[in-house]
Amino acid sequence: MRLIARVAQLYYQERLKQSEIAPLLHISQATISRLLQKAEREGIVRITISAPRGTFPDLEAALRSRYGLSEAIVAECFEDREEAVLAAIGTAAGHYLETTLADGEVIGISSWSASLLRMVDSISPLKRVRAERVVQILGGIGSPSVQSHATQLTTRLAALTGAEAQLLPAQGVVSSSAARLVMLGDSYVRATMNHFRRVTSALVGVGALQPSVMLANSGNTFTSDELHDLEARGAIGDICLRFFDSNGRPVDGPLDERVIGMNVDELRAVPRVVAVAGSDRKVAAIRSCLLGGCINVLITDQFTARKLV
Repeated sequence: MRLIARVAQLYYQERLKQSEIAPLLHISQATISRLLQKAEREGIVRITISAPRGTFPDLEAALRSRYGLSEAIVAECFEDREEAVLAAIGTAAGHYLETTLADGEVIGISSWSASLLRMVDSISPLKRVRAERVVQILGGIGSPSVQSHATQLTTRLAALTGAEAQLLPAQGVVSSSAARLVMLGDSYVRATMNHFRRVTSALVGVGALQPSVMLANSGNTFTSDELHDLEARGAIGDICLRFFDSNGRPVDGPLDERVIGMNVDELRAVPRVVAVAGSDRKVAAIRSCLLGGCINVLITDQFTARKLV
């Protein structure tokens, strides 16, 4: 026990490497490693982590455990108001992308998301890495009054990451399944959708059943009667206009045949899907999408996180 304590003292207090301790005590490096492990088991060494102010490791751990996430990031927000939440999670998402993006990634990004727009606004040009391509994964043509938002998400993120922008020149929701087939025949639309299977990281917002102001103004949404039909069939929230019920099951139907964008199966095939979403209005929608298993990284605020756990 004295030897264990001595090894722990040299390693943790005097900051010597294991390779330096071994000749000093005339024992092997493998023995040093085993003694350090035993020091923790015997309670000779106790490791504590003091979370910095403004971080929420317990909430993040609870989110990861409850929803099977690989990562959860809870941003500090000083008031439970949608505009404040958007600012907080947008900044957190920008920092997350800056620090985790790898060279050569193919980034998918959904259009018509206020939280993703805030994320892009917070990112500084990346010099450490370069992405290969930024692919728009939901049709972005809409009302001219908000058209710039959808285009800006893709083109600006591409510029910031040193990537090529791949726009999806179609509406997110078309008038009929026949109109969708016509659009899919367009070579530019088809070329972008062919890149869906190459996406390594997808950045998505989460929508409630009632569309956001930006989405409603864009014209890329369903009619009131169609939304009531979705509600009657149990729809709670959506990613890329693909709806889920309260248990996370996809709500399939004819409306799916009018959406031009990544579908649920394509989304599940992406190695990393990052949802940037928060606010009281979206808690049920976020929960349904988490249960659907499409998301493996969630970036939200502490008010939303507490309601989710």
